[in-house]
Amino acid sequence: MDDIPVMLIHGFASSFERNWRGAGWVDLLRDEGRAVVGVDVLGHGQAAKPRDPAAYSALEQSVIAELPAAGPVDAVGFSLGAELLLRAAVAVPSRFRRIVVGGVGDGVFASTDPEPVARAVETGQADRAAGPAAGALAHFAGEQGNDRLALAACLRRTRVPLTEAEIGAIEAEVLVVLGGRDFAAPADKLTAALPGARFAALPGTDHFGTPKDFRFVQAALDFLR
Repeated sequence: MDDIPVMLIHGFASSFERNWRGAGWVDLLRDEGRAVVGVDVLGHGQAAKPRDPAAYSALEQSVIAELPAAGPVDAVGFSLGAELLLRAAVAVPSRFRRIVVGGVGDGVFASTDPEPVARAVETGQADRAAGPAAGALAHFAGEQGNDRLALAACLRRTRVPLTEAEIGAIEAEVLVVLGGRDFAAPADKLTAALPGARFAALPGTDHFGTPKDFRFVQAALDFLR
């Protein structure tokens, strides 16, 4: 039995309960004898929900703050949670043994204007200029327990893209999982920058279907073993 806990970091406008427990991840991990560390990122779930973008400037601290007092962890992150997991692994590389990132790709190296999506999340209405994810994110932002203004502030945070050198310094073994219809694709540059990373494709799966795709679950469980 593996005594290293598994940390789970959810996607934008979601929570530990919605993203992981609701999709069966927690039960499956516990069936394998793994302790689970659930993270609610700032602005989400049970975490505080400030409405000032400046409060989110070091969002990966939501992950780092939940690390056990000592020892390494394994971790799985999806979408926003995957990027934050990578940033945490850059900041404190010795704390992670194996990590799985899903629903994230070469966009971690890019700088984009968050305002169109932030407006969609804030108002609940998205136009075409906001991009393919905006409508879904605006919908999810309206789910019970979410604060639209806090989520919009999260999007408006100052975000500095990661560099290939930073990603290359990650010490953990990494599995990158991406749906064949995910707007986050491609992940070629990300996978190449990670030393010895493995890649798993989910043909036919879109971004928002990834957490519940059992191929993702199975690939992650196999890798974490």
